[in-house]
Amino acid sequence: MFDNMFEKYVLSLDLSTQQLKLIVLDGQLKQKYSTKVEFDLELPEFRTKRGVIRKCNDVVVAPVLMWVKALDLALDKLRASGCDLSLVAGICGCAQQHGSVYWKNNASDLLSNLDPGRFLHADLATAFSLMESPVWMDSSTSLYCRKLEDSFGNSEKLAQTTGSRAYERFTASQIAKVYDTKPGIYQITERISLISSFLASIFIGGYASIDHSDGSGMNLLDIKNRKWCGEALEAVAPGLKEKLGEVVENLTVLGQIAPYFVQRYGFNPECKVVSFTGDNPASLAGMNLGAGEVAISLGTSDTVFLSLEEGTGGLLGHVLCNPVDSSLFMGLICFKNGSLTRERIKNLCVGESWDKFNQILETTDVGNYGYIGLYYDLTEITPHIQGEYRFDPDGNLISKFPAPEMDVRACIESQAIRLRLYSERLGYSSGHSSSILITGGASSNTAILQIISNVFNAPVYTLDLPDSACLGAGYMAAYALRQSDERIPFYDYINQISGRKRCLLCTPDETACKVYMQLVSKYRDCENKAFGIYYSRLTP
Repeated sequence: MFDNMFEKYVLSLDLSTQQLKLIVLDGQLKQKYSTKVEFDLELPEFRTKRGVIRKCNDVVVAPVLMWVKALDLALDKLRASGCDLSLVAGICGCAQQHGSVYWKNNASDLLSNLDPGRFLHADLATAFSLMESPVWMDSSTSLYCRKLEDSFGNSEKLAQTTGSRAYERFTASQIAKVYDTKPGIYQITERISLISSFLASIFIGGYASIDHSDGSGMNLLDIKNRKWCGEALEAVAPGLKEKLGEVVENLTVLGQIAPYFVQRYGFNPECKVVSFTGDNPASLAGMNLGAGEVAISLGTSDTVFLSLEEGTGGLLGHVLCNPVDSSLFMGLICFKNGSLTRERIKNLCVGESWDKFNQILETTDVGNYGYIGLYYDLTEITPHIQGEYRFDPDGNLISKFPAPEMDVRACIESQAIRLRLYSERLGYSSGHSSSILITGGASSNTAILQIISNVFNAPVYTLDLPDSACLGAGYMAAYALRQSDERIPFYDYINQISGRKRCLLCTPDETACKVYMQLVSKYRDCENKAFGIYYSRLTP
């Protein structure tokens, strides 16, 4: 039925913390339709706040049936908007990473016999052994993190195998907690899905396999051979491999859409479902990063994405399987202290005006005369530190700078150097083909971007991508279903079809680059000193 690539649609879904978003792309990968369901606003019966329920002892969960009901509502909205769902040839999606869904024994029978006359949330009301899923904001599993790392000998060995040290939000520690504290629930659980594969399971009417990229955010997958790590499985819970099922490559066609969606919503029975993935891997696909490129999202948190040739996990950040090229990996590192810290320094130094803030950046000396400031309003993820630290050109800790406005440049320079330093530790190396792709709230501030360009010694581009994860999942569906057998790389295919252009914002200044080359090692020394000071203050 779909002989011409340009006559068919792909449907993409993004199940994030606070909402479910759906977009429909046409054959040129342009958005035709979109809709969303905001959990707090449109599903108040689940009593969530910002999409989750916070309980005592750092427990954070979300109701599974809320997500199912959101899918009911979103598909009804999409159909009501005039979208002809019979033109959808492929479906792919993504979801918040690390969260887990627990299917009850015989839930597969419910999935395969969905009644098109009923809502999904009614048919699946008894499908789950655990009605509230632990999500990425949960930090209640420190005990199980330590046990997992101890089973490998230390945290570094775990990271080398699975791509990350043990984190409280990661699925392995969450499953271990369920097995330990709710053994009856674990016993009656037939399948454990990630949130992404849970959503895919509904569309195929059976258990969908976890994909390599999202699976590598669990502390359970050996990222080099892309198989479950037996040592990790044994350390978490007995019989876990059977409950997880097999993993599959990204871009795998899982099968055709379930009859339920054909009969209830008018989907074509030939519509294919492509393996779903995590939101961060999908964002990498949406930004369509090529070799030597780094994507930086400047938001409440600052996040670095990059494509890597080597999958050597370490204690800093995360290494995941690349979502669009099985021979590559992706690096990811997140810093809590981003835009809110920049805004606080602005308000402290110049008041409400970003123009005055930028004027200081543009008129003060590159390198800040050797003065360095480190600003951790929140306890940072990497390094694990909190507070403000100012250093003079000789590396001595000082209480304040000679001039208050020096904090402006110190804040932006230290954040930019931090981004470069940790990108390099993940595997980034600058070269002639290097470039930086900026997204997020600060992506229009050229004064900040010029400093980033100079620190990385690379040109900075921007791309208007308000929904990079959802768009990336759509790109993945289109690529997986491409008509040609030609082995065209994902990067080239998406550029060829979409025609999406990046906007060059700034290029590096050679003189400034040399200054920052010298500052990187000084920054590293100051960060180490601050780290020592912070922990000496904690010690009685």
